[in-house]
Amino acid sequence: MGRPRILILGGTSEARLLAEALAARDDCNVLLSLAGRTEKPAAQPVPVRIGGFGGALADFLKAGGYDLLIDATHPFAERISANAAFAAETTGTAAIALRRPEWQRRPGDRWRDVQSIPEAIEALGPSPRHVFLATGRQGAHHAEAAPRHHYLVRSVDPVEPPLVLDNVDYVLDRGPFTLEGEHDLLRQHDIDVIVAKNSGGAATYAKIEAARLLGIEVMMVARAPAPIVKAVDTVEAALAVIDHLFPPAMKRGV
Repeated sequence: MGRPRILILGGTSEARLLAEALAARDDCNVLLSLAGRTEKPAAQPVPVRIGGFGGALADFLKAGGYDLLIDATHPFAERISANAAFAAETTGTAAIALRRPEWQRRPGDRWRDVQSIPEAIEALGPSPRHVFLATGRQGAHHAEAAPRHHYLVRSVDPVEPPLVLDNVDYVLDRGPFTLEGEHDLLRQHDIDVIVAKNSGGAATYAKIEAARLLGIEVMMVARAPAPIVKAVDTVEAALAVIDHLFPPAMKRGV
């Protein structure tokens, strides 16, 4: 066979690091697909396509002659992951998911496990609270169900349209975040509860560490069950799978 063709569904730091590693090896053709939800995506080391597939990912895989599909999307991009698993199965394309491990509860953490952002908002209770809504802009509108609270909303891009709330502040920022910075942010806004997704990884973990130090409660939104696709949790493990799938191409260096 010729150089294997690999489609990476990205948008995470892991996807970029994997693309960097494959670009450096120069023994396969890689295309990185980004959903296009971020207005100014970071520069990438391989060719990039922007935008969803409109339900036609299987057709894209077939037309492009792809040998491997790597789902390296965000752990909460459930719809994309389900579509990827379906497209791989229907086309007979090899597929793996690159999923960073979940955060684990540690001594001093005050987590309340919830299954969704709406459940987290409801669990805030009847008394007004100062809430750090750290779920990104796409889930922020759920806060409108409980307007009695004061919200601090952080996202990479602006929340559009703005939330219909009297008490809301916005912070536009992109991780990775530092423990010192998160500690100061929580103190500055008198935060007494954080709503966070269990995204895993290091880039946004500092808020969880800061909450532990300050004794702040965290409404931790659990991940949905993942589709049945072989999963690895590091870039190195993904590269090992690629070597296993395409050893002739790797050895010949074609």
